[in-house]
Amino acid sequence: MSATDDLPPLRDVIRRHDLSAKKSLGQNFLFDLNLTGRIARAAGPLADATVVEIGPGPGGLTRALLAEGALRVIAIERDQRAIAALEEISAHYPGRLTIVSGDALGFDAGPYVETPDHKGHPARIVANLPYNIATALLVGWLTTEPWPPWYDRLVLMFQREVAERIVAPPGSKTYGRLSVLAGWRTQAKILFDIHPSNFVPPPKVISSVVELIPRPSPLTCDRRMLERVTEAAFGQRRKMLRQSLKSLGADPLPLLAAAGIEQTARAEEIPVEGFVALARAFEHAGG
Repeated sequence: MSATDDLPPLRDVIRRHDLSAKKSLGQNFLFDLNLTGRIARAAGPLADATVVEIGPGPGGLTRALLAEGALRVIAIERDQRAIAALEEISAHYPGRLTIVSGDALGFDAGPYVETPDHKGHPARIVANLPYNIATALLVGWLTTEPWPPWYDRLVLMFQREVAERIVAPPGSKTYGRLSVLAGWRTQAKILFDIHPSNFVPPPKVISSVVELIPRPSPLTCDRRMLERVTEAAFGQRRKMLRQSLKSLGADPLPLLAAAGIEQTARAEEIPVEGFVALARAFEHAGG
């Protein structure tokens, strides 16, 4: 029997702490401990790992991560109403749960993860992300410096449409900036879907759990140049690159020639390698 069974049911925790989900915080609570356990196992093995969790809420996934043997969980929670519920979990797992009250968008995990006592231990991010900041958080983790990053894996829940954008291949309708950034620095795949009925309140869309493994040696380019090039290219995705790249303020034709890309190509046709080549050309042109 799981150690989580020794703690009160999540519905009781939410009722006792008046933790009704807030739309303004992008909250959708997952009550099914079988599902939270499945997510935790997807992030495993955890026995030697430090896990950073964003938006734990009442702590369903937190409990699963600890029950599956996580060495430490660092939980970042903006909602003050949830802190007392998380403190009850901390008391049940002494010394293994650190609760950080604050906004995940401005959170630096480094000081918490890279401590002398835990140097050399793997660290990863596992979370049912608040929908309203999920993409912004992911972009921040994908563009962190230096690279390879401090984490060895991301196991994250997104709306299905966002998950499809993350893993989309060139040529697909969902291929875009997020696909390029994720494909450049990680190997990403959708692990499984979760139906809206498993959440409270149920969202209007299916959710997907995505795994992203950092590439130890991604193709070399300045990530700021890559972000600018992809923003310009996909900002007018229906246009040919010779037109859409004009927003960079540089003549697109020499950039395309240097990258070996046809002038008539459109953003959705260009693989990650092509965008990296464009970013390099833009940098060399003084971008």
